[in-house]
Amino acid sequence: MDRDGVDRALARLGAEHEAVETSLLALQDHAGRRLLEGADLAGVTKERWAAADAAITRLWTYFDAYSGALAAARAIRERRRWLSRDDLVDLTERLRGPGVHIAGAAADGAGLAERWSLAELVARMNELYAGSLDVVVAADAVWSALPARIDLLAAELRRTRSLAHSVGVRPGEHPAGDDLEAITAELADLREQVVADPLAFWQPAAGSSAPGGGRPDTGRYDRAALALEDVRREVEAVLAVRQDAEQRLVALRDVLSRADRTLAEARAARTEVLAKIAASEVPAVSGPPTALQEQLALAAEYRRTARWHRLSPLLDALEERAEEELCRARESLTAVTAPLAVRAELRGRLDAYRAKVARHGLAEDVVLVERYDAARRMLWSAPCDLRAAEQAVLRYQQAAAEALAPQQDRPSGPGGEDA
Repeated sequence: MDRDGVDRALARLGAEHEAVETSLLALQDHAGRRLLEGADLAGVTKERWAAADAAITRLWTYFDAYSGALAAARAIRERRRWLSRDDLVDLTERLRGPGVHIAGAAADGAGLAERWSLAELVARMNELYAGSLDVVVAADAVWSALPARIDLLAAELRRTRSLAHSVGVRPGEHPAGDDLEAITAELADLREQVVADPLAFWQPAAGSSAPGGGRPDTGRYDRAALALEDVRREVEAVLAVRQDAEQRLVALRDVLSRADRTLAEARAARTEVLAKIAASEVPAVSGPPTALQEQLALAAEYRRTARWHRLSPLLDALEERAEEELCRARESLTAVTAPLAVRAELRGRLDAYRAKVARHGLAEDVVLVERYDAARRMLWSAPCDLRAAEQAVLRYQQAAAEALAPQQDRPSGPGGEDA
């Protein structure tokens, strides 16, 4: 190397020395490193930090050797302005050759010495620095992200548990109470593991070689948060039951009362149908829904004793079954009164044709009067034979149609009336 080459090499190595020193001091002061030094570590973090801590110690050993070698080269350069050939040879060897001697640097601890050039030593320090920084940054990122979030979720869990206990949602009595216990245990275990082994919760970024490339793994935390949200909604539902329980119980009593009245009406109608309609199949009418009344009484007892967690599902089931019972009662009334509806329809049809016949001046027609009287006797007698009455009405309709046919064929005159 000539003098200019030596000066350029010293300047470059000096800049690298300054950069390495700045990085090492930043690593030394890194909050993550201080936390790792004082933590009771376990698992993969304990293993990786032991290796990283040894690497940091080795880094300072390398840096001290690098500093000494650089200082020695600078001293030779500064002895005189014009360097002799021997000086240039010496500096070339120091700046380019494997002249840095480090005792006991073997990775296996055998105490074997290493010899490096300054460029090789910088590369080796960069490698050790990157690996150590990756451990420190990853652990610090997990500790910065997860414990605080776990603590916030634990505070929300405590509020939810207090609210749940106030409405009777307790372990062994309600599934949501059991879920709260499971979430509590999970959060405690998760926090303990995150503090002791943060690197177990680190996901490196795919394809990234930069120190600290990745993100904290929040999978377990996210699942616990979702489970707590489900429990919170369940507790809120129970709270809603407490707030509107009386109103819902009153509405239930009203629905069941209407169902009872409708069934009573159906039973009375069945008696009437059996007395007034002959040769008709009338379905039986069931009794009042005693099982629902018993459950309604149980719901009222739950409300009186503030057992909201039991009242909530019972009210939901009762509301559904009460509506079904009311629909069933209405269907039963419709089925029972069907023969009366048929008789009423036949009566209406008979009277409508009689009025039509009268408008055309055929009210005194002997055949029509005879058939009308026969049909009317059947429809207004008890018990009424619907089949025979329907045939009688059809015969009257046919006779009326035949009697009206000649008049409908004639054109209407002035002031006349169309059929």
